[in-house]
Amino acid sequence: MRHHQYNPDFNFIKEPGEFNKYTDREFLQYCLGAILYTPGTKNIKSAIINNKFPGLTTMVLDFEDGIEGKDLSKAEENVIELLTFVSKKIDSRELSHNKLPLFLIRPRNLKQFKKFTKQLNKNHIKILTGFELPKFNSNNGNQYLEHLKKLNNEFDEILYSLPVLEDEKVAYKENRSDELMNIKKIISSYDELILDMGIGGTDFSSLFNLRRNIDNTIYDLMNVKDCLTDIMNYFNRKDKNYIFSGPVWEYFDNDNEVNYTKLKEKDFPDILFRKETFINKAIDGLLREVLLDKANGFIGKGIIHPSQIKYVNAMQAVPKEKYEDALQILDTSDGVIKSKNENKMNEINPHRSWAKKIKYRAKAYGVIKDNNDYVKLFAHI
Repeated sequence: MRHHQYNPDFNFIKEPGEFNKYTDREFLQYCLGAILYTPGTKNIKSAIINNKFPGLTTMVLDFEDGIEGKDLSKAEENVIELLTFVSKKIDSRELSHNKLPLFLIRPRNLKQFKKFTKQLNKNHIKILTGFELPKFNSNNGNQYLEHLKKLNNEFDEILYSLPVLEDEKVAYKENRSDELMNIKKIISSYDELILDMGIGGTDFSSLFNLRRNIDNTIYDLMNVKDCLTDIMNYFNRKDKNYIFSGPVWEYFDNDNEVNYTKLKEKDFPDILFRKETFINKAIDGLLREVLLDKANGFIGKGIIHPSQIKYVNAMQAVPKEKYEDALQILDTSDGVIKSKNENKMNEINPHRSWAKKIKYRAKAYGVIKDNNDYVKLFAHI
């Protein structure tokens, strides 16, 4: 698997790297990119075998918000059938792990997580990358991760977790500091099982009776922004950094008829922040929020429609100037040095942790010439 297969002819300065579920975790955690949520009840066997979505690299099979409670048994049966089907295609060499997206399952709760995993066998485990753990908190966190550790030991395999912080214990100010500290203590005991972490922007919004509209980003909702700020303060530190995916963007537009020909004439990304039309409201809003996600340390983003994949993943690529700055910082022992472009000072020690993240992002998503190449990458122009 590699990113940007929707545009195989794009000329990268540095090509994106290959990865699958067995890739070293330190690199793999940067690779998830656009995380597509699909209901556990949906039959996607044909889409997988026929590579219907060539840019798809990460898919969550949802047993929680994506389905009604009455359909849970149907969803479980469907997902088991999918895993069995894919496993057989792997065995017959009609598919390979390098052609598969990273499959994640989002259980409904801890009880259903334990119940469902009893149905899994060794062949299923080989197809799965792990589990996204909803409403992860200090009450259920240890039990979630201890059960996951048990599964890894039982099958002698690797299954990762993606804890999602999204409940009222984190949202409400009077609980937040103690709750975040307790969660951090829990996950620090299971570091090798933590691939990525998520933030439930929609769930936080609902707790404050809010919903961002298509012209706003999650960062425009003050109470939600406050949650995100504190979460990243606790978990995105120089001495101990956890990778977070950006909150789900809930607006989409079927962009099959989008006319990209005039995009080269537009001022990207400035036009997005002037809120003038770049493509359309749904895509413009997504791009605007991805830019703010990146500025605040998020890697990748949750999405609800396949048309969003190329926009999120294209925007993870690293412009040449940033990549050169990162390499210069990592290759210099100390002090301050003028950048290769002679337009900034690179302070070696303060910028080293940033440079490491840029290097991994470049390895996962490739290096492009400049901001204009973002548009060329997702628009094929």
